[in-house]
Amino acid sequence: MPVPRPIVLFLPARDEEATVAAVLEAAPPSIDGHPVVRVVVDDGSHDATAARAARAGAVVVGLPGLGLGAAVRHGLAEGVVRNAAVVAFCDADGEYDPAELPRLAEPILSGRADYVVGSRFAGGTEGMLAHRRIGNRVLTGVLARLARAPITDGQSGFRALSAEAAEAATVAHDYNYAQVLTLDLLAKGFRYAEVPISYRFRTTGRSFVRLGPYLRHVVPAVWRTLRST
Repeated sequence: MPVPRPIVLFLPARDEEATVAAVLEAAPPSIDGHPVVRVVVDDGSHDATAARAARAGAVVVGLPGLGLGAAVRHGLAEGVVRNAAVVAFCDADGEYDPAELPRLAEPILSGRADYVVGSRFAGGTEGMLAHRRIGNRVLTGVLARLARAPITDGQSGFRALSAEAAEAATVAHDYNYAQVLTLDLLAKGFRYAEVPISYRFRTTGRSFVRLGPYLRHVVPAVWRTLRST
């Protein structure tokens, strides 16, 4: 009897020693017979993120502080190398619940979708700060128009891809991945789906996202992605 292909869940992480172990431990050990392999892509942390991830049983991939987009690119490649049935990722800061991974994996395992995004706006954003909620709504509206798709959460940090989508995905810049990954995969014809997820605002550390740098990096990358598709 063939051994089921794994589901690879990777966490891009930078200085998340306070939360990374708990996030890893919340992931289910298997989904529909597929073992869940947990990977942490440690992007130049200056704290004990890598050590705590390893103690929690994760495979740790070290990068020299290249950026979130680069960490996602390496995580997707890790899933492809491991012949994963599903390659999923979520933030390491505790804002997302890996126990909900089966929700994202199911549309892919059943053959209904290639790229699944966990939507906070479908599941509840009570913990999101008002200015972030408004900003997310505005950016998501722009992304949905550009992609011509029913997108409700363009910046979600909890996503899953089929092996084919993970191998074909292009993350056009190192700073971030959210908009360019979606535009790239939809332009390549991969089937998109959303599932509701829960959300809670991080209680430790601070997000890297600042409006000025975010727009300076993301807008040109989105333009390059649109021109190449």
